[in-house]
Amino acid sequence: MGFSHSGNLGIIESYKNGIEKSVEVLVPSPWFPEAVKLLKENPGIDVGIHLTLTSEWDNIKWRPLTDCKSLQDSDGYFYPMIWTNKNYPNRNLLSHDWELSDIEKEWRAQIETALKAIPNISHISAHMGCININDSVRLLAQKLAEEYHINIDLKELNVMNAGYSGAHTTSQEKIQSFINMLDTLKPGSTYLFVDHPAINSPELQAVHHIGYENVAEDRQGVVDLFTSDEVKNYIRQKGIKLISYKDLK
Repeated sequence: MGFSHSGNLGIIESYKNGIEKSVEVLVPSPWFPEAVKLLKENPGIDVGIHLTLTSEWDNIKWRPLTDCKSLQDSDGYFYPMIWTNKNYPNRNLLSHDWELSDIEKEWRAQIETALKAIPNISHISAHMGCININDSVRLLAQKLAEEYHINIDLKELNVMNAGYSGAHTTSQEKIQSFINMLDTLKPGSTYLFVDHPAINSPELQAVHHIGYENVAEDRQGVVDLFTSDEVKNYIRQKGIKLISYKDLK
């Protein structure tokens, strides 16, 4: 939530009428205030802080909440990418002299801003994998999660990742590949499935970066999947229990 109005609406739709149980919030992003409002209107949603060090889209950008220069490009925005990317030469964080102290300052600001505004936060996660830059950054994220009492360690809890099993470009492909994946799950185990619901709109059609141009169609497909009666019925038939991060506690 927060990167766009369309994203905010798609996520709320996927919670109210679908199978979504937890959502993530990008605190520095432009539609964060609306995300806060919508989350307060839907207090049952479990919320995570999606810690970020990047602003990847071409037509919309966000900046750090802090004055940490080592995390900013020449225009003051976050870099588009973390790692080297041929489509964005020299526009990735790791090609520049970032400082761990700046990351800590920025992440503290993101966490404190979110905790002040949103009452039901249970955990943190990483936008574009930023927590995994290196061991020092991973330890920093763990330290902050423990300090702010929002630490849910999925590895410690033996939570496994689940993904599509098959093609997943169109809505129907997503639905079928999600159902295929459900058939592979082992009884008694816990899984995390992550994707990005949003409403296909003129706003979202203008959101993209090189290498990911079909954002609006792709993310509408996730809403269609998460709200699919076929999927919901299959989950019931399989006896699968839907839980959130906070339920892991």
